[in-house]
Amino acid sequence: MSLDDLKTAVAKVVGVKQTAKALQKQTASAVYIAADAEERITAPIKAECENQNVDCLVVESMQALGKACGIHAGASAAAILKH
Repeated sequence: MSLDDLKTAVAKVVGVKQTAKALQKQTASAVYIAADAEERITAPIKAECENQNVDCLVVESMQALGKACGIHAGASAAAILKH
C-alpha cells in the first residue's frame, strides 16, 4: 500500500468527514492519514481502522496527501473505496 495506489484508485474519498463516512459504511479498503494533521481529528479514524482491520498508512504531510488525491489543498485523510 503506497501513495501510488491512492493516485491510481478508481474510487476514493478525500477529507476527514468523507473518510469517516466510508469507514462507517464499511466501504473503505485502505485509509491514508497525514502525519502533520491534528491528532484530535485523526485519532477516531485510526481507531476505527483498527476496529475494522482496515490498512491505515501515515503519509508525511497534508500537502503530499492532497497532491496524491489530485487536489491543490492539503488533506488530513483519504480512503480508497472497495469496488
